[in-house]
Amino acid sequence: MGLLTAADAATGAAFASLAAWLWLTLAQGMFWRTDVRLPEPRTAPARWPSVAIVVPARDEAEVLPRSLPSLIAQDYPGEAEVVLVDDGSTDGTAALALELAREQPGLPLTVVSPGEPAPGWTGKLWALRHGIAHARTAHPTEPDFLLLTDADIAHEPDSLRELVAAATSADLDLVSQMARLRVVGFWERLVVPAFVYFFAQLYPFRRTNRPGARTAAAAGGCVLLRTGAAVKAGVPDSIRQAVIDDVSLARAVKRSGGRIWLGLAERVDSVRPYPVLGDLWRMVSRSAYAQLRHRPLLLAGTVAGLVLVYLVPPVALLGGLATGHPAVAWAGGLAWLLMAGTYLPMLRYHRQSPALAPLLPFTAFLYLLMTVDSAVQHYRGRGAAWKGRTYARPSDA
Repeated sequence: MGLLTAADAATGAAFASLAAWLWLTLAQGMFWRTDVRLPEPRTAPARWPSVAIVVPARDEAEVLPRSLPSLIAQDYPGEAEVVLVDDGSTDGTAALALELAREQPGLPLTVVSPGEPAPGWTGKLWALRHGIAHARTAHPTEPDFLLLTDADIAHEPDSLRELVAAATSADLDLVSQMARLRVVGFWERLVVPAFVYFFAQLYPFRRTNRPGARTAAAAGGCVLLRTGAAVKAGVPDSIRQAVIDDVSLARAVKRSGGRIWLGLAERVDSVRPYPVLGDLWRMVSRSAYAQLRHRPLLLAGTVAGLVLVYLVPPVALLGGLATGHPAVAWAGGLAWLLMAGTYLPMLRYHRQSPALAPLLPFTAFLYLLMTVDSAVQHYRGRGAAWKGRTYARPSDA
C-alpha cells in the first residue's frame, strides 16, 4: 500500500506539473516570447517634447564611465538635459560625473545632492524625488517627459529619440524597456536570462501593455514617463516606501488612468557586472520577499509552486525511468521539454547557448533558495538593502 501511495503521488505530481506547463505555455500571456519591442509605427512628432533625464546614483564611479557619456551624447532633436542625483556617494561619483561631462560634448549635465532620505522613503525613490523636483523647477517650463534611468544603463545615441517617438505615436504615458543585462561569466550566463524569464512570467508583457488588464510592470533601468502622468499618479511620493519601485511606479500610473508599455530593449544595455554568485544572490534576495508582500503564506505557496513547476519534471523523468513508471517519466519529460522550449527564446535574446535550457530547473532551485533567504533576512530585521542602506520592514506600494 505504501509503494502504491508513493507511486500515485509521483504520478499526480508529474501530471500536475505537465498541466501547469501547458497552461503557462498557452495561457500566460505568451510570456516566453521575446518579440515585444518598441511599438510600431513610430513617427516623429511635429514638435519634439522636452525631456529631463534623471539618474539616481549612489557609489557608481565604477560604471559611470561606460554609461553616463551615452546619455550626454543622445542625438535628440528637442530640448533635453541630464540630472544626476548624487545620493550620498563616497567614491567620488559626483566629481567623476562632472569630469565626464566636461570631456563629452552633448546634453548639459547638472548634479544635485538630496542628503539622507527622510523617514519612510527608500534611498532610490528619495533621489528620484529630488531629481524630478529639480527638473520641474530649474526652468521656466517643466519638461514634457522624464527619462528615469539607472546609473549602470548605457543607451545607444538614438535611444531617447526612439522612446519619445514611441510614446507620442501611441499616446503612451509610460514607456519602459528592460535593458539587456550583462551576460559574460558563468554565473551570469546561468542566472541572468532566467531573471528576465521569471519576470516576464510574473508580468507578461502583452498583458501589461493591454489597457484594460490589471497587470502592470516596468523595468526601472529605463522608464520614459510623461510629467503630467507622474503628477496625476502622485509619484514618486505615492510609492515612497516601495522596494520594487519600478513595478510600483507602473501600477500607480496605470491605476490613475495612464497608458503604459513594457518590452525588451534592443539598444539599451546594463554595464553592471555580476562576476560571482553572491552578487546575483544579493540582487534577487534584496526584493524577493517584498514581491511576496512579506506574507508567509505567499512564501509557502511560491516555494511549493517552484518545486512543482521546475523541480518535479526532471525528478519525475529520471525517477520514472529508474523505477519503471513510464507514465511518470513521460509526463515529467514533456513538462521539462516545454520548460526548456519556452526558455530558448530568452537565451537567444541574451545571445547564449541553447545548451543552457535544460539547466533551468537548477537555476530555479537557486531562485527558490534566494527567495527563502530574502524572507530569513526580513525576519532577522535586516530587511531589504540597497547601496549600503537597509530598510527593516519596507512596504511595497
